[in-house]
Order: sequence, then C-alpha cells, then structure tokens
Amino acid sequence: MASVTEFDYLVVGAGSAGCVVAARLSEDSDARVLLLEAGGSQPLEAMAIPPAWPTLLGSSADWADETVPQTTAGLRVPWPRGRGLGGSSSINAMNFLRGHRTSYDSWNEAGVEGWGYDDLLPYFKRSEDLTGVAGRNATVRGLDGPLRVGPAVERHPVARAFLAATLEAGYTEAEDLSGGLQEGFGWTDLSIADGTRQDGVTAYLGPAMDRPNLHVVTDALVYRVALDGDRCTGVEYSTEGDSVTVRCSGEVVLCAGAVGSPQLLMLSGIGPQDHLSQVGITTAVHLPGVGANLQDHAISGIVYESARPVPATVNNHGEMQGLIRSSARTTGPDLQLTIVDVPLREDSLPGPDIGRGYTIMVALMTPFSHGTIRLAGPTPSASPIIDPRYYSDDRDIDRMIHGLRVAREIGSAPALAHWRGNEALPGPDVHDDEGLRAYLFRNLRSYSHYAGTCRVGVDETAVVDPTLRVRGVSGLRVADASVMPSVISANTNATVYAIAERAAELMRTTHRSGPHGSP
Repeated sequence: MASVTEFDYLVVGAGSAGCVVAARLSEDSDARVLLLEAGGSQPLEAMAIPPAWPTLLGSSADWADETVPQTTAGLRVPWPRGRGLGGSSSINAMNFLRGHRTSYDSWNEAGVEGWGYDDLLPYFKRSEDLTGVAGRNATVRGLDGPLRVGPAVERHPVARAFLAATLEAGYTEAEDLSGGLQEGFGWTDLSIADGTRQDGVTAYLGPAMDRPNLHVVTDALVYRVALDGDRCTGVEYSTEGDSVTVRCSGEVVLCAGAVGSPQLLMLSGIGPQDHLSQVGITTAVHLPGVGANLQDHAISGIVYESARPVPATVNNHGEMQGLIRSSARTTGPDLQLTIVDVPLREDSLPGPDIGRGYTIMVALMTPFSHGTIRLAGPTPSASPIIDPRYYSDDRDIDRMIHGLRVAREIGSAPALAHWRGNEALPGPDVHDDEGLRAYLFRNLRSYSHYAGTCRVGVDETAVVDPTLRVRGVSGLRVADASVMPSVISANTNATVYAIAERAAELMRTTHRSGPHGSP
C-alpha cells in the first residue's frame, strides 16, 4: 500500500541536527515541515540520568555499528550512534565543547569561506543558554538559546585532584575551555541541567511538537531521495510495512549524520560511480566525495587501579578536560586529555572493576588518518561498511604516544597520590615507543565523533557547497557532522547544533526569496 503527500520541507533524521532544523523551519507557520526518524518515539529511562549513558550503548536507541577490522589482530571497533528522537544527543556523554577556533579557521584557509570560527559564532551563541554560569563571557557565549549547559555542579573528587595534578605538571587552567578560545585544563560545559540530560528533543523538538505545521513520523526508514533529473522531489520510506512516497515542493535536508547521510545519498545513486556500480546501483549524480574523508577521534589512555574506592558520579564520568598541543609546531591544540572516573579500556583487555580504577583518557583531535563509508549492498537494511583507518598515518601514532606520556606525567603528580594505585594499562614496564605503539593498537576505541563524509567545499571532491546544497542536485542539502571539512578539536555535538542553526537560517532565507534555488 502506498500513499503520497507533499510538504515544503522534508527533514531526514531526528538527531541533534534534525531536531534543530525541524524546530527552526516550523517557526514559520506557513511552512509545512515533515521530520522522518528511523528510530522510535519513546525515550529510554536511562537517557535522562547522566551517569547511566554507557548503558544506552547497544540498546534499542543505538544503531550499534562496528568498523571493519582495524588492526592485524582483527579488532573491530564499536561505533555507537543514536537511533530515535534526539539521536546521538540522547545517548552521548554530554560534553559540550566547541573545539579551538583553529579548527574552524582551517576550514576557511582550505577555501571554504564563511565557515570560520567568527562566522559560526552567532550560531553557537544561538543554541546555548549559560545564564547564571560564572566565568562565561557573553560576547562569545549564548545566554538565551534553548539548550541549557554548564559545568558540573557537584564535582567528582578524582576530577578535582586531576585538575590540581595538571597544574603541578606545569599546565595552565582554562576558565572556559568550552568557548573555543582557550587551551589548558578546566571544567567543561556539560549538556546537563538540574541533574538531567539536555538533548535535542528537550531543547528544540519537544517545545515545537504541538505546532500544527510540524509532522513527525518515527519508525520510518528512508531508503532513497527521489530525483526528477537533477531535482530532488521528495523521499521514499517504509513504516509499519507500508511504502510511502512523500513529495517536497521546497527542500529536502539530510540530517542523518556522518554515517547515515552518505549512506542515503549513495542508495539514491548520488556518489562515486565506481562504487555504486559495484553494489548494483545506477549512478544518478557522480559525486566521488560522498562517503570519503571519514574522520573520527581515536581514544586510548592510562588506566590506574585506585588506592581507595572511587565514588559513583552524578555527572557524566568525564567532567574535567584539557586541550593541549603535541608539539610547539602544531597550528592548534591536537590532543584532548580527560579524567574518567571508571577504568575505560577496550573490552577484551584486563583491568580493575568499576569503582576500583580510573583513566586518564587521551584523544587524538586532528587526525591525519581518513577513512570511508561504503555500502554493503543496494538495500537500506544492509549495514554500511565503516573503515576509519585509525592510525594509518604514522603521525597520528606519534602524537598519541606523546599524549600517553603526558597522561603518565600528570598521573604521577602528587595531587593524585591519594587515589593512585598501580598502573593497570599499559603497565609500568611499557615505556619505549614500540611498546606504546603496540598498546595503542590493542587499546583502541572510538570517541564517536564521526565527521567529514559529505564535506563542504568548492572543489570537485566536495559534496556540498558553502550553502550546504548537494552539488549537482537542486532542492537537496545536508546539515550534520558529515559536512565538516575536518573534524574539530573537541566533542562534536555543540558544533552540530551550530551547523544546523545555520542550515535552518539558509533554508528559511531561500524559502522567503523563492523556491528551490540552484544546485
């Protein structure tokens, strides 16, 4: 059974970006907006409880992907990403950081004008509400946005000791590391208010749900965008066994993330022609950059047995962070260190139990290693082939080795003596570069900050132009982490909100000036 309806805007994916775009577009009462989400409508109880977020991984709210083998030992890295209203903002670790301004200015330097830090600043401010938070400068931080954020109120004692240890090791304290202008260590903003997670649904979509012009359909698996020549005319999806075609008189915007958006483009025949031919899909628009340029933050760390029981947290397990440079030669900070109040490690590795250990986590913020998202077949039910190619560039390994050495230096500082027991991983006998390199390949995890697979740019391998329109197709845009030319030097959620805020403004401006626009 098939049905056909028509809207002014179709938004695919109700994650962080989709919640923003649908809510902002529906502020125009004459605009008919449809938001489609593959996951369900009901939140899981654990979503609201900040320290419970690890239990959401592998749940019904997670696509629960994994990479192809990333090491000679065949290690497949889990790749969680949100499924359901709120998407990854409803299952993530709730760190709210922009990344250093050099991340964005490098986009401008690469020829993508209009996407530097100063260009995005109004959209960062538009999304956030830091009313009453001390140490936040209103010239660069937002005070009246929908998303309430701020640093931890009840601070974990191990995190307090970690900050003191970083100062003993000679690093500087940052008053507002979340603002994008500082380096050093400090209490970062969290998407937590009054002890409850603040996600895309809470901040954006929920308040808009009663608008008569906004329609939300969940359990709707979109399997292609519809094309008439070089014009996107709508989407096709299935729900409850029915096949539905929805037409769009204005624009379709993909907000399915760095995995879902390129997957949907390729299923629609928009992508690299050689790959599409291999999986039996006729090419409608040859865009070789679709699914390429995949980037993520690899993480590892120094795991300690604790000298005394580690108290349970009321926050997110990682409320204190630092942003540093691996070398004075780098153009910006490229390593993030975080104190985690649990023994975080790859699942197969031995180590202390929760409550008996903690981790100084090291994350590679500006990876040279890039990978791909590819299709396993021509149907949307086939899981995508994810290959981030972690550490395929030796420069990444060198920087992570430096990060482990910094973590050890901080971990051995007097301020942590009260908590510090034995080093569980990699172990006190692993000191040389060869041993640390081997450890990084064994203790390899994803920070779940996927980006870059529908890159914005002006060259032939860019997927979207600076207004986020898909090149060669009219009436189709992408607005999520996939459009980042390079992954930023922070957790990506705050930036996704800003990208979506800007996308909604671009679309509303187009809608008011005339339909469709040009490809």
